[in-house]
Amino acid sequence: MTQFADPAALEPQLANCRDYWLGWGVQERQEDHLSLFRSGLADGRLNGVMRLRDEGRAEEAVAEAVKRFDGLPFTWWVGPDSAPGVRRRLVDGGATQEGSMPIMTVRTDQVRHAKGPSALRVRPIGDSAEELSDWVGAYSPSFGLAPELHADLVRVERERTDAGRITRFAGRLDGRTVGTALLYVAHGVAGIYVVTTDASRRRQGIGAVLTQAAVQAARENGLRVATLQATGDGAPVYRRLGFSVVGEYELFEVPAPGPAQ
Repeated sequence: MTQFADPAALEPQLANCRDYWLGWGVQERQEDHLSLFRSGLADGRLNGVMRLRDEGRAEEAVAEAVKRFDGLPFTWWVGPDSAPGVRRRLVDGGATQEGSMPIMTVRTDQVRHAKGPSALRVRPIGDSAEELSDWVGAYSPSFGLAPELHADLVRVERERTDAGRITRFAGRLDGRTVGTALLYVAHGVAGIYVVTTDASRRRQGIGAVLTQAAVQAARENGLRVATLQATGDGAPVYRRLGFSVVGEYELFEVPAPGPAQ
């Protein structure tokens, strides 16, 4: 059985993750007993519950969340910062586990060198509509986001109220953006998000180079710890860079209520 770090020691990393995703809550966000965000976009990853602090309020909280999302798909994250027993209560209530994501971390001065195509150029991008549109267009296919969401995704990226914490990176090759990464600075740690590579350019080290660039930028700004949540495909890449698993999020789909009798 994997031994994870003490949740108290992980709190800066967990808080960074919560804040990043709460930043998607351009329609609504809440951070008290129930932490949730609502982008309003019809994709379950872009609306969600990040934490429930009180297990005793689980039944009430599920009903509240279903009401607040009002038919929008959403994901319930259960991690080390969730109250004990929340997972069991969700499952008992009919929630389905969609997957899990290891929480990984590395000291910014210990990340290993990554090698990608010699012609790859990585740079931070600005927040103009044109640059954001190109960047969103590069990451959307990797996440399976519907093309019809493109304009709204660009709008949400521009409307985030935490823009001062964000640095977006684009990797360009042969005149086009082939990879993305995002650095999110909060709670004294560097959160790494939106690491993607164009399907035609995978297994060339592009995602690793972009991750390294984000971690290096964090180190240059005095941050000592970088953290991310990995997909199954990404975890081996991050291990090779020196990241280690310190915890896990489980992701659940909560069923909508049936018709009233």
